[in-house]
Amino acid sequence: MPTRPRRPDPEPLEHDDGKVVLAGTALWVLALVVLGIARLAGAEVQGWWLAMCVCGTALGLIGVRYTQRRRDAIDRDAGLGSTAAPLP
Repeated sequence: MPTRPRRPDPEPLEHDDGKVVLAGTALWVLALVVLGIARLAGAEVQGWWLAMCVCGTALGLIGVRYTQRRRDAIDRDAGLGSTAAPLP
């Protein structure tokens, strides 16, 4: 079977990571609110379900802060005209 020449890799897509992480965090908060209301209404809600929502929310907030700091560092480095070679 003949081999075709390899096409070049496409450029990475530019997107806002913070919005993606924020959307995921909002879903964890929504799940926590829904489960909390269901528990107050008398439904059988497992305690670990609520714990997972709390952990997901906490990790999401850490992720939001991380993406903000990452974006700020990228913007700062771009403004300085950094000549450092990118990591592989």
